[in-house]
Amino acid sequence: MCLGVPGQIVAVSDESALRMGTVDFEGIRRPVCLAYAPDADIGDYVIVHVGFAISRVDEIEAAKTLAVIRAIPDALATELGPEAEAL
Repeated sequence: MCLGVPGQIVAVSDESALRMGTVDFEGIRRPVCLAYAPDADIGDYVIVHVGFAISRVDEIEAAKTLAVIRAIPDALATELGPEAEAL
């Protein structure tokens, strides 16, 4: 299953050909390509799908989406890796 998971951008880097960022998924941090969400910046919430931020969302929408994903058994662990089980 591939889901779009909401997270908050905590760092941005423009040093490579593609704009990259670090996104925090409630304690789990992953590198994410920001090329498809060029207006997203530190502090913004984004929906991440297979390592790409595909859209910006507000904090309330991010929380709602995360609640739905948590209701699906093993969804976060599948999408973010084994350390996501601690969330």
